[in-house]
Amino acid sequence: MDVLKTISDKQLLRLMGEAAASPRLRKNLNIHRELEDPIQRLFNAMEPGTYVRPHRHARPDGWELMLAVRGAFSIITFDEKGTVLERIDLSAAGGDMAVEIPPYTWHAVVVLAPETVMFEVKPGPYRPVEDKDFAAWAPEEGDPDAERVVAWYEVAKPGDRLRFQESAKAQ
Repeated sequence: MDVLKTISDKQLLRLMGEAAASPRLRKNLNIHRELEDPIQRLFNAMEPGTYVRPHRHARPDGWELMLAVRGAFSIITFDEKGTVLERIDLSAAGGDMAVEIPPYTWHAVVVLAPETVMFEVKPGPYRPVEDKDFAAWAPEEGDPDAERVVAWYEVAKPGDRLRFQESAKAQ
């Protein structure tokens, strides 16, 4: 018999501490039992400065729902060339709190407040290689330019274009 799962404030506080101590400045707590689960459900604690490379879930059922549980973050969507199409600011304090991203949509996340926690729901199973298509027009995680891109995310608005490739070629 399945037992009800509860997530406590204490668990989220521990998760936020682990995120702050992580080199990636984020840490997730999976609610689903295994990566093969048909519905992936997880809390994702994130700190300002974490770099989420633009990506898309390139499959017909590749939607993703994100809900602000604590703090604030923005979802930025892009066209194929890295131009911002939309920016949605989400906050646990009010206003817009959740967004569902359609399949095949290039998107990234920028964290706007310390101790931010989002809750994500998306179809599984999780496949690291097949699940995401990373944007060639953005630096890889760990690239020295990633910090510059995070700073750009913080102010990016519709019509702005990420010019990582042009600046990298100029050097």
